This record gives sequence, structure tokens and C-alpha cells, in this order.
Amino acid sequence: MSVDTAHQQLAAAGTSRYVDHCMGIPISLAIRGRHARSRMGRTAWDDTIAELRRLDSIFSTYRKSSVISRLERAEIGPDDCPDEVAEIFELAALAKLETNAAFDIWRPRDDGVRHLDPSGVVKGWAIERASAPLRFLDDTAFCLSGGGDMVCRTPSTDAPAWRIGIEHPHDPSRLIAVVPLQNGAVATSGTVHRGEHLVDARSGRPVVGVASVTVVAASLTVADIDATSAYVMGADASRWLSDRPGITGFVVWADGSTTTTGDGQKSIS
Repeated sequence: MSVDTAHQQLAAAGTSRYVDHCMGIPISLAIRGRHARSRMGRTAWDDTIAELRRLDSIFSTYRKSSVISRLERAEIGPDDCPDEVAEIFELAALAKLETNAAFDIWRPRDDGVRHLDPSGVVKGWAIERASAPLRFLDDTAFCLSGGGDMVCRTPSTDAPAWRIGIEHPHDPSRLIAVVPLQNGAVATSGTVHRGEHLVDARSGRPVVGVASVTVVAASLTVADIDATSAYVMGADASRWLSDRPGITGFVVWADGSTTTTGDGQKSIS
């Protein structure tokens, strides 16, 4: 997913862009308005990246020293973990319940041992949480992106919306849809960039029938979890999304056809 370049025109105070790498993905920020080039804007970006690095030290499944890795190896117990771990586990438990266990942060492996991977909950939640310093910048719009998940803000209803391009899962060089968004979040789940990393937790097998799922919501935590949950529901993705309140869903099926669900408050074209 990408910010539509046709709508990245310079605002009155200009637009600044920052890019870093954290949590195994590129993190980018587009910021326009009063603090686009101010010291406060730069400090807010630095604080955002610092928070993402802190959360990565807790939840990274690639670092042997992370809290979540040590928890999986039973070197520590739940009571030894930061409060954020309990929050993620609660969100994961709710998603598991709502998908009849198709979504689960405990995944089966070929050796029969379950593997702990909370990534399907953590990414959007972490990006939304880390955007807090940017929200304190007055008269400033921003779009914070990480691995296909974006949280956007504009300071007023008169400000131009961010236009978020949804990549075509069969051809990432082109867009299949565009989402205009002033305040809210967009998340896309699929396998085009990371391969078959999304599975139905009940079987441990890759999902068939669906190519990607995009969700537009007020909260990036909700958008990311719902996009992943719908994806692992496979053929039931659009039906499952249609029962979710306050969101818009956009499903691209394996044959390239699409289905849009939602409350009509967000447009996908």
C-alpha cells in the first residue's frame, strides 16, 4: 500500500518525508503543515521511531533476547512481562474467539509444537501507539506507514485528504483501488511481499481463495487485526467483514475480482 503520488502536492508549509527501518519493515512518515519542517516535527518523528524500537525489543520474534522470545522458551512467565504483553494477548484472544480460532498467535508447526507469533496483532497496534507524539503537533497533517499499515491525520475537515493507494496483489507495480482518508487508518493483509506467512491457525495451512484484504477503520489496531482475521477466513472473508461494525472492507479474490463491504462512511474507488 502506498500514498497516492498524484496527491502528494506540497501544502502551504511544504511536505517533509522521513524513512527508517524498524520491526523488520520500512517505516515512513509524510508530514505537512506548520511542523512539516520544524524542530518539533523532527523530534516527534524521532520519538515515534524510539517507541517502535522499544516495542520491537518486546515483541520481535527474530530476536532471541526479546521478551516474547524468552516467554515462548519459558525462560520467563507472563507476570515477568511488561503490561503491553497482556494487552496484546487480550486482543489476540478476542480475535481468536471472533474467527472461530482461524486467527491465533499460537501457530502449529510440523513438529507438533506450537509457535508464538503475535505479529498479526502487534504491527498495527505498535504503529498506532507510536504515532502519539505526532498527534500533539497542532495545525499539522501526517501519514505514518509501516508494512502496508497506515494511520492518517489532518487538522481540519477543510484540509486535503491523504489518498492511500492499494496495491494490486497480482501486480504490485499498479494500484487496484484508492482510499481518500483524513483521519483514520488503513491496513492490508496479504502474501505478495512476505510470501505465505498467513495461515489458518486451525490447520496450519496457507489460505486459498483470497489474495488480499484491506480494512479502513478509525483505529489502526482494529484495521490491522480485522484485515488479518478476514484474510485467514479465506472464502468467508467478505461475509465476516460485513458483520464488523464501523469499518469498510475491500477483498481481492484469487481470480482478481473484488468485494467491498462496510458502513458507507469510507469510500474505496
